[in-house]
Amino acid sequence: MEVLNAVGLSSISSVLSRKPKKTISSSLKSPNVVNYNKNITKNTVNRLLCKHSSSHQTPLLTHPIFHHLKSASLPLSAITLPFFLESKDALAAGGEFGLLEGRSFALIHPIVMGVLFAYTLYTGYLGWQWRRVRTIQNEIGELKKEVKPVPVAPDGTPPQPLIPSPIESKIQQLTEERKELIKGSYRDKHFNAGSILLAFGVFESIGGGLNTWLRTGKLFPGPHLFAGAAITVLWAAAAALVPPMQKGNETARSLHIALNAVNVLLFIWQIPTGLDIVLKVFEFTKWP
Repeated sequence: MEVLNAVGLSSISSVLSRKPKKTISSSLKSPNVVNYNKNITKNTVNRLLCKHSSSHQTPLLTHPIFHHLKSASLPLSAITLPFFLESKDALAAGGEFGLLEGRSFALIHPIVMGVLFAYTLYTGYLGWQWRRVRTIQNEIGELKKEVKPVPVAPDGTPPQPLIPSPIESKIQQLTEERKELIKGSYRDKHFNAGSILLAFGVFESIGGGLNTWLRTGKLFPGPHLFAGAAITVLWAAAAALVPPMQKGNETARSLHIALNAVNVLLFIWQIPTGLDIVLKVFEFTKWP
């Protein structure tokens, strides 16, 4: 209260000591204008005195809520400080796209593509196993043609217990192997894996180029970009051969294998250029 009394009295004294401003107009210097200004000053002083004397409310600075906010000012400042810092320091291009320009989003592409490379090899393994199911049957058929007829007695019984020939042993071995391959359901596994690879591969190949544009505002034509585009085209072309393959077209099957083999080679050749880009991401971007 003593602080407010001092503040109130200082305000009144400042008003009383205030001098009227000098103006260029001569009409403002007349006695009527001077008396009017004095009346305004007296009225202002009276209002301040009445307001100060009639006020019995608790001053704002001594209100209990003020002490609560004062004690909470430090943690509130710590929480809100990051929002007032410059956010563009963590971004690469200019901050227009927020976290989409940061390092976290930029590293999604190389991580996903690394997983897809391993998944490509796994899908190729499944396809090769399914191919073995078909080729083993052909091998068995060719070997059966080489088996010599077994001599029999006139009554139709073999003269003595026969020892299986090497060809017959091979036929038995391939037959057991084919049964195990059929149990593995490699046909369905290969089809499902290929579908997943096609979907995520095309999505992430386009996403990689989009991320580069978000970070830098442009694309960089070069080996990595061209190899990635070729891989995407080969994925689509290999998938387009599935319908004739299901009808038994051997040419389509051979072409399907050839396209995917070239795809894997391009994938391997693209790894060094991809690692160079990852190093540039760490050099020119910041978290997050």
